[in-house]
Amino acid sequence: MAVIVVTDSSSTLPSDVVAQNNIRVVPLHVLHNGNDLREGVDEIPSAVWRSNGVSTAGASPEELREVFDKAVRDSGGDGVVGIFLSRKLSSTWEAAHQAASDIGSAVRVVDSRAAAFSLAFVVQAAAVAANRGATRDEVYDTAVDAANRTSSFVYVNQLDNLRRGGRIGAASALLGTALAIKPVLQLEDGALGIREKTRTATKAINRLIDISVETARQKEHVSIAVQHLEAEDRARDVLARVTARLEGFHATYITDLGAVLGVHLGPGAISVSMFARREF
Repeated sequence: MAVIVVTDSSSTLPSDVVAQNNIRVVPLHVLHNGNDLREGVDEIPSAVWRSNGVSTAGASPEELREVFDKAVRDSGGDGVVGIFLSRKLSSTWEAAHQAASDIGSAVRVVDSRAAAFSLAFVVQAAAVAANRGATRDEVYDTAVDAANRTSSFVYVNQLDNLRRGGRIGAASALLGTALAIKPVLQLEDGALGIREKTRTATKAINRLIDISVETARQKEHVSIAVQHLEAEDRARDVLARVTARLEGFHATYITDLGAVLGVHLGPGAISVSMFARREF
């Protein structure tokens, strides 16, 4: 058998990648009007992005323990590596750590310090290593190494969602005083903070592109993913403008941000994730 990789639904991994690599995905939760909706399992109405009564929740220790238990059995004794949304953004890592402790040494848990497709890049790297016959510890080390080679930047079209969700950390003062600001955010060491402050959407998108290009030029074999919430045309334009300024890149992706991240970032958000692949 092989080591099995487990992640959460915020990774927004394409279903074919999940199936091909035998990745197990644990749903996160959107709580709306008294309903507990599982991301990737239940139908989640787009109205939740604009609702004042919506929140999100991580996977519980019980949910994760059930998935880990089955994955350990299915691995034939090779073990499990769980790779989850940054612990600074979600309770899921803590729940996974608790569940893994209950099971024992067969499960190791990684704090990706990532989100969205940056998390997907880490999960894919680990799954590729697992499928090549790497041991549980080697898959764990691959995931930790991959996490160090990701970068994430986000344009937020409106700040209301971030203010309600409380995921902005040290930049919270901005949310109380400057709702006209169009920020570019950066995920750094697992926390979301302000990278640039602009006054218009056009300037913010231009800065998002500039920062992404500058970052990509510092990497080799870079893969780029642009994600969006209700802004596919703008996302495609961002990807086209970024890649037009680069001499080479490994792969590109366009996809949506998913329900849980969408609740916190709001309609119109654009995320650029980058990953410097190791060539084997």
